[in-house]
Amino acid sequence: MYFKQELELLVKSSCSLIYIVTSEEERLQDIIKSIVKNDISQAVYQWDFIEGYYSIKKANTIASKNPLKALEFIEDFSQDIDAIFLLKDFSCFFNDVSIIRKIRNLSSKLDLCNQVILFSGLEISIPVQLKQFITVIELPLPDKLEIECEIIRLIKLFNIEYNNLLIDNLVNICQGLSISQIRKIISKIIVQNGCLDIRCINLLLQEKGNQIKQTSLLELHYSSTSLADIGGIDNLKDWLYKRSNAFSQASFNYGLSYPKGLLLVGIQGTGKSMSAKAIAHAWNLVLLRLDIGKLFGGIVGESELNTRNMIQVVEASSPCILWIDEIDKAFSLMSIQGDSGTSNRVLATLLTWLSEKTSPVFVVATANNISNLPNEILRKGRFDEIFFINLPNFKERKKIFQVHLQKIRPDTWHRYNIPYLAKYSHLFSGAEIKQVIIEAMHTAFHEQREFTSLDILNAIDTLVPLAFTDQNNVEKLQTWASLGKIRLA
Repeated sequence: MYFKQELELLVKSSCSLIYIVTSEEERLQDIIKSIVKNDISQAVYQWDFIEGYYSIKKANTIASKNPLKALEFIEDFSQDIDAIFLLKDFSCFFNDVSIIRKIRNLSSKLDLCNQVILFSGLEISIPVQLKQFITVIELPLPDKLEIECEIIRLIKLFNIEYNNLLIDNLVNICQGLSISQIRKIISKIIVQNGCLDIRCINLLLQEKGNQIKQTSLLELHYSSTSLADIGGIDNLKDWLYKRSNAFSQASFNYGLSYPKGLLLVGIQGTGKSMSAKAIAHAWNLVLLRLDIGKLFGGIVGESELNTRNMIQVVEASSPCILWIDEIDKAFSLMSIQGDSGTSNRVLATLLTWLSEKTSPVFVVATANNISNLPNEILRKGRFDEIFFINLPNFKERKKIFQVHLQKIRPDTWHRYNIPYLAKYSHLFSGAEIKQVIIEAMHTAFHEQREFTSLDILNAIDTLVPLAFTDQNNVEKLQTWASLGKIRLA
């Protein structure tokens, strides 16, 4: 584990003040224990605001509810004794002048002995006066090896039989979760079912989705939509089929880098969101949906912290697909100019990650109106390709009608006059075609009969498509796409 090696190196090199960004205090304590377990002369003291100091070996109640006294305890500590002091949530007190001064004084003392102070907190909030004294590292979510060790430990604890295939499946699903979350989920499933086998996979996926939704800005989506379910977009499908094995070990050995992602631009209802789901299904990858509006918080710095946390969860869940729906709503030029720079900072963090990420995370972003997006998003290097999904043509409308009718009438779909329906629904989007079929079914069901092509034609007559209600914007987007600045799907 890279973090453990980095922390051990810092401790051994007498780096006296270390700030660790984490929400997993128990896991951090276990890592510290493993670092010092072979050094019996090195004591570990932990402090929090309520309990004060308590040693791993012997409990104490020193400096309870007194952070300044907690630092004085370290100041008075014998220089001849090797020790690590873990101060939890201590950044809450960094705005106190006396605390800052005491830490700076302690830095000189600690440099002369083998003692280290570890500060832990949820976010990086170090005052300017201390930045040159404190080294910051971040405890990432557990990697595959840590997850595997924890799952095997839990399985043995419950005396459950297991095999390598089961462990591999469990490890892959649990990526992106903290150790405490994994313990809760695995324990709940074992207690609920009395076992843990391949039949529990769906239940585990459901529990993971609940945990991610509760503790992060992401939602775990399950997709049964295939690319064959989407009519048209043949150019996009060809592009995706060529990269269907891009996340395999063979592709990596060949020298190919992981694909970065796609930006899908198009008129509402043309299948952009459905395409994102279909990509996850076609490539057999986990689909995480980001509600980008939830990134923005009311507290100063909260939005940037949310963005970093989101990226951490996504990378820990890789290989996966990150679906950013309607990115134009969050990062339009008008919104960026009117929020005191918060959107700019969030966008900068996101764009830097998009450009520099090396993890197997494929980003699918969708946008209805590209004209309001900043040029930084459209620049090459953020996404592998930008595709425009236009209103379906006659041939594509035929395919869309066929796909929808085959789903609801698999034995009789060929009885409908699909060519005439496709011709009559000129300028209708895929979503609007689906809606007129549903409307026709409601009419026929109310009259207690089977719906016909005539019912669909009548439904087409009653629905006014977006191409008419928002004609100016639709034509503007189509004109922009026709200039050759974007690839046609």
